[in-house]
Formats: sequence, C-alpha cells, structure tokens
Amino acid sequence: MKMPCELIVSEILPTARGELARQLVIRHDLTQAKVAKMFGVTSAAVSQYIKGLRGGNSYIENSIYRVMFFNKIVSSADMMIEGADFADVLCDICCFVKSIGMVDEIYAMQGAKEDLNKCLECPRDNFNP
Repeated sequence: MKMPCELIVSEILPTARGELARQLVIRHDLTQAKVAKMFGVTSAAVSQYIKGLRGGNSYIENSIYRVMFFNKIVSSADMMIEGADFADVLCDICCFVKSIGMVDEIYAMQGAKEDLNKCLECPRDNFNP
C-alpha cells in the first residue's frame, strides 16, 4: 500500500494540475504556453491536461468530496491569476484534501486500514486529523 504522501502525488496532484490548467486556459483565457511556464512543464503537457489525457482520477470522481475538491480548484486558479505561486497553490490543495478527509477516503478506497495520523506530517501545514 502506498504511503499517504505517495497517494497525494500519484492520485491527487495530477488531477489538481489538470483541472488548474483547464481553469486557467478556459475560464481565465490564458494561453497554454503561459500556463506551461507557470507550471514548469511543456505546452504539450498542458494540452494533454486540457484534453483530459493527463490528470483525471476515478477515486476523485467517485469521492464524496468531489464537489469540494473541484470548487477548491476553481478558487486555486483564481489565486494563481492574482499572483500566487504554483507550488504554494499545490501545497494549499494538498493541505485542503487532507483536512476534509479526502486522502483518508481515497486511501480506504484502495483497501488501506492503517492509521494515517503518523504519516501526514507536512512541514508546510499543521494538519492534525
């Protein structure tokens, strides 16, 4: 079983990046090249996010926290338009999904029964389930 931090990297952050890219291009009218520069990836990667070839996740789609997650992505895109750093936005999303219980839920969907409390210590937040 993956550790919770591995779960976030493999299951949550790709979807967050994809949805952020979509929001920035479609809702905020940024070019794919501008989004690529913000994310530190190629324009081709952003194109794949927009087309749904990257990101997307059945665990998130089936989560009871799905709407909250996507609302957070919308507000995160707004933060980036206002000048927030991409890394800080991703850290904020990570803290958010831990705080609402989404990480616990996805972890359980994958069959884990371990206690996550001892593994979710991030130096950037004071998360305490």
